Amino acid sequence: MPGTPASAAYADDAYALSRRGEAGKTLGVMLWFSVTGGLFGALVLMLLGNQLAKMAGWFSVSEYFWLYLMGLSCAVIVGGSSIPKSLLGLLIGMMFSTVGLSAVHSQARFTFGQPELFQGINFIPAMIGLFGLSEVLRGAAGRLNSGDRHPAEASGSILPPAIHLFFSRITAWIRSSTIGALVGILPGAGADIASWVSGAVSKRRSKQPETYGNGSTECIADACAANSASLAGAWIPALVFGIPGDSVTAIAIGVLYMKNLKPGPEIFETQGVLVFSLYLVFILANLVMLPIGLLAIRAGGWVIRIPRNVLLPIILLLCIVGSFAASGSLFDVALMGTFGVIGLICERYKISIGAMVLGMILGGPLEERFVQTLAGSGGSPLALVNRPVAAALAAVCICVWVSVAISTLRKSGSNDSSGKIT
Repeated sequence: MPGTPASAAYADDAYALSRRGEAGKTLGVMLWFSVTGGLFGALVLMLLGNQLAKMAGWFSVSEYFWLYLMGLSCAVIVGGSSIPKSLLGLLIGMMFSTVGLSAVHSQARFTFGQPELFQGINFIPAMIGLFGLSEVLRGAAGRLNSGDRHPAEASGSILPPAIHLFFSRITAWIRSSTIGALVGILPGAGADIASWVSGAVSKRRSKQPETYGNGSTECIADACAANSASLAGAWIPALVFGIPGDSVTAIAIGVLYMKNLKPGPEIFETQGVLVFSLYLVFILANLVMLPIGLLAIRAGGWVIRIPRNVLLPIILLLCIVGSFAASGSLFDVALMGTFGVIGLICERYKISIGAMVLGMILGGPLEERFVQTLAGSGGSPLALVNRPVAAALAAVCICVWVSVAISTLRKSGSNDSSGKIT
């Protein structure tokens, strides 16, 4: 069950490795690559923050349309399910994103007279249901075999395998961290897109792409590095333009205004002490995360040893409390239950839940940017590609789609040939 939308990019891989008895190794990889990715992002923020901030000015609504579309495409590539089933999950998620008041037309859609749906489907109970309640329902149905009930605890060698993986894939780490830092500087993009894009690039460059979604440490390492690197990158538009890259940065900007510190291009000259203090805090936070993370992993070993017949009722209680606490509404609890059943059905038919989650997150912004672009150009679709950056992103998206289609057709052809031979 992912703790954030960004961690949904590698939740399937982490769960698969845990069920094989490699929980300690998996958590060690997450911790090490999160720390190193965060340090890389902080270094980029220190050395290139003022210069990279200019890149954010290149993006208009059309560029963001292609950026969101690229993130959705990457969700289809990274998913452990087949391409058609990942695409189906994505389309279902985008369908759910249309519920509520339209961001561009202010008309209620698919609310069925329920006031709670006017603001759209609350993402927190939806994700709790898809990942948490569906696991409880699957356990209650007795569909877990005996090998799943007692996975190995998160102990033993934790960091050495992660450090070995780091030095054996140093080029991939640089690539993933760079992707995270660059995506992080774009307002509104954040760690969600960074994790999925990095995971997709990693899969395309991997020698074992079939393991992605089924227990790949490479996917976890690259997505975690990009995730953490994007957090520092999100501070670039925050400091220069006062535009938050994610919800946490938005809160921090509010604190700056409370202290009479106004973000803007001149902040690097007039508030140099503040800026360098932020750099120092980023570095210290990532360094402190290492020993605290090790302690948390050791403690996590006790949780994994709890029998499922004890753990599942506790998870169910936390799912209900968490859904209700999101907005204090019993409707959200019912929504969580509905998505729990949907998640169970999707897992039964191997439909990608991760792609569905990203479709729910980015479907609304994608539609909004699409309509805004067409409305600003009098309805001409050429407005989507009439800027150099937009045209470049469109070309990247098309290349991704074509390469995926070709690889899918080749795989289908090879399977048909092997079937005829046998």
